[in-house]
Amino acid sequence: QVQVVESGGGLVQAGGSLRLSCVASGSIFRITPMGWYRQAPGKERELVAAISSGGSTNYPDSVKGRFTISRGNAMKSLYLQMNSLKPEDTAVYYCNAKGVYGEEYWGRGTQVTVSS
Repeated sequence: QVQVVESGGGLVQAGGSLRLSCVASGSIFRITPMGWYRQAPGKERELVAAISSGGSTNYPDSVKGRFTISRGNAMKSLYLQMNSLKPEDTAVYYCNAKGVYGEEYWGRGTQVTVSS
């Protein structure tokens, strides 16, 4: 079956860096990771970074200039390089993938905690 797995989260001091990874696999012929989202306790899930099949990227102002999304390994993997981390970046980070009909698949998330 379809599986989306995130990794790379952890505890880091403010100003530090982390690199998140997402791998999509399973019985679906084509499943492509498309973006990263995050959710902090008591808040709505929000888009952190997105990338199109053509390579165009999109970031909200809150992370622009600090986070970089990229692809690798035949479009089955997705990465998020996070630099200059701030305490407000603390959240569970989720990878979002899409199938051939646009259906969405989510991983279970990886915790990122940034201390002051």
